[in-house]
Amino acid sequence: MEQLKEKIAYLAGLADGLDLDTTTKEGKLLKAIVGALEDIAEEVASLDEEIGEIEELIDEIDYDLGAVEEDLYDDEDDEDWDDEYEDDYFEITCPNCDETIYIDEEMLATQDGIICPNCEEEIEFDFSCDCDDCDCDDCEDCDCE
Repeated sequence: MEQLKEKIAYLAGLADGLDLDTTTKEGKLLKAIVGALEDIAEEVASLDEEIGEIEELIDEIDYDLGAVEEDLYDDEDDEDWDDEYEDDYFEITCPNCDETIYIDEEMLATQDGIICPNCEEEIEFDFSCDCDDCDCDDCEDCDCE
C-alpha cells in the first residue's frame, strides 16, 4: 500500500517539476490524472484499513464459532450420553432403512411396533420366546429365565 502512495507522490512531484502550463489542455489533463491517482490511493488505503478490521472481526467470529461447534458436536458428549443412558434404552437397527434408533422399555411395553423416525415405516417386534429351555410363546409368562 505504501509503495502505491510513494509512486503516486513521485508522479505528482514529476508533474510539478516539469512546470506544466496548466492553461493548456495537456497540462490540465496531466494535473487531473495525478489528482485522480492521489484520490484513488487514499481510497485504497481506507479500504485496506477497513479490510484489516473486518479480518479481525472474522477471526473473532471464527474463534467463537469453533467454541460453539466444540460444545455442540463434541464426540465426548456422545460417549457421555451412551454411558448415562445405556441401561435405559435399547439400540435397534431399523430393518427398512438400516438406521440406528433408540427405544425405551415403556415404548416396547405399550406397542407391538414403533414408527421409525428416519424412514417413517413401522418396525414390528416379535417377543416370542426363542430360548431352548421351554415351549412357551413369551418367556415373561414362564419361569425359564
